[in-house]
Amino acid sequence: MAQLPIVAIVGRPNVGKSTLFNRLVGKKLALVDDRPGVTRDRREGDAHLLGLDFRVIDTAGYEDEDPDTLPGRMRRQTEAAVSEADVALFLVDARAGVMPLDEEIARWLRSSDTPIVLAANKAEGRAAEQGILEALALGFGDPVQLSAEHGEGVGDLFEALLPYIDREVEEEEEVDLENPYAPLKLAIVGRPNAGKSTLINRFLGQDRLITGPEAGITRDSIAIDWEWHDRNGEVRQVRLIDTAGMRKKAKVQDKLEKLSVADALRAVDFAEVVVLLLDATLGLESQDLRIADRVLEEGRALLIALNKWDVAENPSSLFNGVRKALEDGLSQVKGVPLLTVSGATGKGLDTLIEVAFETRAAWSKRVPTGELNRWFEKAVDANPPPAPGGKRIKLRYVTQIKSRPPSFVIFGTRVDQLPASYERYLVNSMRRELGFGAVPVRLTLRAPKNPFAKND
Repeated sequence: MAQLPIVAIVGRPNVGKSTLFNRLVGKKLALVDDRPGVTRDRREGDAHLLGLDFRVIDTAGYEDEDPDTLPGRMRRQTEAAVSEADVALFLVDARAGVMPLDEEIARWLRSSDTPIVLAANKAEGRAAEQGILEALALGFGDPVQLSAEHGEGVGDLFEALLPYIDREVEEEEEVDLENPYAPLKLAIVGRPNAGKSTLINRFLGQDRLITGPEAGITRDSIAIDWEWHDRNGEVRQVRLIDTAGMRKKAKVQDKLEKLSVADALRAVDFAEVVVLLLDATLGLESQDLRIADRVLEEGRALLIALNKWDVAENPSSLFNGVRKALEDGLSQVKGVPLLTVSGATGKGLDTLIEVAFETRAAWSKRVPTGELNRWFEKAVDANPPPAPGGKRIKLRYVTQIKSRPPSFVIFGTRVDQLPASYERYLVNSMRRELGFGAVPVRLTLRAPKNPFAKND
């Protein structure tokens, strides 16, 4: 993949870092709220600024706290982002003026090897003049004056960043979505504290995402590009997507948690394969089935993984119990892969990725016309459709209209009277005979237009 220059946005909480991030990437990827500390993990996105293309990192608000606390772990993520960036954009709030924490951040940045560009946000109007003057004392020269919310000052920001990020970048090849070697978009979802961030950190081999005993640490959906080496030694590209934990809807009252859950659902829409992570120490709950149903309704391929398997009690009984509950609870799809993993030890992670690639292949599959018609004739001959009221339902032919998920249209007469049980028979036969496994399959029934029908 092409390596874009990296710009890390840093600053104390609530100075407008996520608003500027959204402005630069051209969409509302980062959650924004008036309260401080909304951003926790560092979020990345492709930014475009007056013809400049670069990778921008939105970091958590830098706070001077004990390293073992949640704010302390957030600070380590910010420090890691700055160390890998080509330039750090140090954002202060011009309306609030320079605070002691701004001065603390400035001292830390001066000790860094990364170039620093100072920017005074919320600089519109006379109320910002004093804060802009105070920013000069931070020792990074004249601040770039901008308003992330209103899009003012982008020209000055362009000029300030240009010396650090204006370099040639190789063009990426256009991605063929049905190419089995295209990057796999893999989202990890589940209830709070199931171990989603720990699992992704284990994949990456580094503490890229903040983890801890506190429930609900992850708020934004975070996408991270990663390379997996398969059993043959080939390098496969994966985009891992960590999401906020999803509790029962009735328990979600806080506005910020509602935004986080909505962001997680958007991540499901973006993904190709979704891993529903269960906590093996807690088993399967009704909320897990609701999440699984939502994934399947969106047409995404689903895997279910029992995490913390290294500390599970009565593992054989637990596995069989969860398998039975899934068979009973997920009526629309039978046989969803159920895997056992441990984010703490790394057990089962290679198998999980391998199955994810195999599942995406089934989700992306197109069936040749001849093979599809042979299956169709065989299925209808083996079990002809019923004849309600003594009148036969005739199914004439089938065609695949799309993949991802596999979608088919069957044409025939009186199809509006075809029982749902017969539709399930066709879909189950299709899964079994055509190799679709447990991925969602869409089936639509249509009657040919009658040329002799009277127009109203």
